[in-house]
Amino acid sequence: MKIENNIIKYYLKNVMFITGTAYAGKSTMAAMLAERYGLMHCGENYHFRFPRELLVRERQPNLCYFDTMKDWQEFLQRTPDEYEKWIFESAREAAEIEVAELISLSQNERVIADTNIPLDLLHEIADYHQVAVMLSPQAMSVENFFDREDAEKTFLREQIMQAEDPACTMENFKACIALVNSKEHYEEYANSGFFTLVREDTTADTKETTLERLAKHFGLTL
Repeated sequence: MKIENNIIKYYLKNVMFITGTAYAGKSTMAAMLAERYGLMHCGENYHFRFPRELLVRERQPNLCYFDTMKDWQEFLQRTPDEYEKWIFESAREAAEIEVAELISLSQNERVIADTNIPLDLLHEIADYHQVAVMLSPQAMSVENFFDREDAEKTFLREQIMQAEDPACTMENFKACIALVNSKEHYEEYANSGFFTLVREDTTADTKETTLERLAKHFGLTL
């Protein structure tokens, strides 16, 4: 069954989306907006709520990658081109799950989602005032990738250190991150036509200012 996007758009009217590049502050802002304005918060990778055992390899091959890969060294040793392809194809597969989840959650309350739903689909299922793009320079995305001590990054760093050549493996993985956050992809976000904020300073605390701008854009404040 195929549901047309204009129908999906109607049922997502209570959802606000934050998307963009790594280390731009998306997760922080989504959490702060949820707390400040009483929104339901869907953090990054909320498609993981869908039972993994119900994924079908022929239909969601990229989401099933972790079940088919040999080990984490295979994951880390992929070429940047392979990694980039997997990231964006995974996002498109996950979008179907995320949309279904958001429709389910948003019928009786407003939702803020930290999302990787592709830009072309967001244009079809959301209005301008529902989407905000947050960007950081490529160098910031790569150099600061492991700065946050979250469980995922800690695990990846541990796996890199277990590689036969940790330094080479780290450089390869950073090249993967750099390609995903390349100038080409940056420009796609910057020229998407959506409301956009650019993070240029990691030293100053700009969270409150950014929060106010996002809240005004989403219509949460007058």
